[in-house]
Order: sequence, then structure tokens, then C-alpha cells
Amino acid sequence: MLKVCLSGPLQAAADGAASVSISAMTIRELLRELVEQYPGMQKQLDDGIAVSVNGEIFRDSWSEEIPESAEIFLLPRIQGG
Repeated sequence: MLKVCLSGPLQAAADGAASVSISAMTIRELLRELVEQYPGMQKQLDDGIAVSVNGEIFRDSWSEEIPESAEIFLLPRIQGG
């Protein structure tokens, strides 16, 4: 199981939890499992998120494998100009 730390609106979609445990091998699988467990999270994922795995940010590389003891943070994307 992976511990996934959540921030901002992602916490609200996970019933206020600051982190959740998910079983997944890739970022894509992780996101799929999150929506299955917390359907309200779909909007935040559709709006765009960044996934930090051991300090490296992934924005679109959802096929990236996740190491077993990885530190994972999900962050809403920040719009800039």
C-alpha cells in the first residue's frame, strides 16, 4: 500500500483526509484507484493535478512506475501566465 498525501481541494474530496492508502503500481493506476474510492475527486483530477513521487513532479507521465516505499503527494495544478 502506498501512502498518498493530499492537499487543498483533494483533501475535501477524500472526506477531509490529509492522506490515504492506495495499492497501485503506476501513477495511472493510482489515479484510477483514487477515483474509485473517492468519486468526488474526479473533478479535481479533470482540472489537472501534479503527482510528486519522491520529490520528482509528474504532470502527464501517468505510466511512470511507483517504487514500493515512495513518498507521494498530489497537488492541484497552479495556473500561471
